[in-house]
Amino acid sequence: MPLYRDEAVVLRTYKLGEADRIVVLFGRSKGKIRAVAKGVRKTKSKFGSKLEPGSIIKAQFYEGKNLDIVTQAERSRSLPLLRTDLERYGRVSILLESVDQTTDDNDPNPAMFKLLTGALTELERTGNALVVPAFVARLLALEGVQPMVDSCVSCGAESNLVSIELREGGVLCGSCRRGPSISDGARQALSHILHGRVRYVLDNTPPLVQNELEALAARMVEQHTERRLRSSAVIYQQMQG
Repeated sequence: MPLYRDEAVVLRTYKLGEADRIVVLFGRSKGKIRAVAKGVRKTKSKFGSKLEPGSIIKAQFYEGKNLDIVTQAERSRSLPLLRTDLERYGRVSILLESVDQTTDDNDPNPAMFKLLTGALTELERTGNALVVPAFVARLLALEGVQPMVDSCVSCGAESNLVSIELREGGVLCGSCRRGPSISDGARQALSHILHGRVRYVLDNTPPLVQNELEALAARMVEQHTERRLRSSAVIYQQMQG
């Protein structure tokens, strides 16, 4: 079995047998990896705590026929707040599930890895709610489905843009309206993000627009994948709270 190393983000884990876990990761070099971490549910496991969702690790694997095997793991970056702060954890969950649902096994995508690790680092540093929509907008661009947000995708109108439908390709005016509503403030912020002015949006967007964009980001991923995000419920509950 060939041995390889990769820097990776842990996307999710689930139990296998009495002491093992299956770990789904997104690696810088390999793309999405599915591997068995043997014995990590035992109290004396050397690296079980490092294989938590959202962790950025450097790991060693044996390449297996169906599942690889994690033999070593160490944290590449320290991100303690992502594990202890509930709001941050909810946002991390959206990022991880979005990558899990939009990527294939063993399909290298260094740009996606850079986008994900950058978003996790920014969430650790600031906890800013707008990290989620900024991440989703860039993810959709990498997927080749960047929405049009400056004019109606149906008739071309540049005013009264009131909804967004990813299956249609972007925003729609009042006459062509379909999909979730979008305020003009949120639409303008999304436009800034898609034109590369992410830092401006992170620093200048009011709280109400932040909340709207955060919920909208989850819906956009759901429209793209045609699957409900389990983690989106966390965001909706936070908005209602």
